[in-house]
Amino acid sequence: MKILVCIKQVPDMESKFKVDSAGTWYDESNLAFRINEYDEYAVEQAVQVREQVGDADVTVLSVGPERVKEAMKKALAMGCDRGVHIADDAIASRDPFEIASIITDFAADKNYDLIFTGMQSQDRGSAQVGVLVAEMLGRPALTTIVGFTLDNGVITAKRELEGGMKGVLKAPLPALVTCQLGLNTPRYPTLPNIMKAKKKELLSLSVAELAKSEALAATEKVAFPEKRGGGLILEGEPADLAGRLLGILREKTNVL
Repeated sequence: MKILVCIKQVPDMESKFKVDSAGTWYDESNLAFRINEYDEYAVEQAVQVREQVGDADVTVLSVGPERVKEAMKKALAMGCDRGVHIADDAIASRDPFEIASIITDFAADKNYDLIFTGMQSQDRGSAQVGVLVAEMLGRPALTTIVGFTLDNGVITAKRELEGGMKGVLKAPLPALVTCQLGLNTPRYPTLPNIMKAKKKELLSLSVAELAKSEALAATEKVAFPEKRGGGLILEGEPADLAGRLLGILREKTNVL
């Protein structure tokens, strides 16, 4: 079985963000970067499948600048067998369609039985890349999954729905799965596995070999949300509060 897991490197969400000089993305200087949290669950599920079936090979893929190799090394230390880095310094300016096209161009002739991605990235949050790859490859997509089993070439997945509900889907291989937080418990890379990861294959490809599609959308502007005034807390007896509340509504709004 051949498995592909796609990951993205994102800033640590505890970082202090600033809008860049172009006003279309965040300033990447002085930021700490890490593997996208949703993608850690994708890596863990891919490794679990390999452990289940035995005869399987897991490739981790990431598109981005040289620094993304650090995130890939963690995936290799978690148990992926090899890595493919698609070098692209302009990844921040590419829309989801372009990124999905790059991944699809790489994967099209590799005959992967299973492709795992995170549900979304923590920085852009579009949740589009995984499903676009599935569409471009012509295979079913099981999205936002919080439960996964594989038996005789058929996936049974539990996925998160609105209002706290869950849905159960079945799909044959080949298929693509996007992983939600809580799907599993991502393993912590041990020191021996970190050392082993340094010897694993990490192939680099130029994005120019794969980027054949034009963007369908462009970011015009990035800005912080506008600050709003603080709330007003009313204290006292209910009868008095009702009158005060009506007075505030008449004064501040057009409700009454």
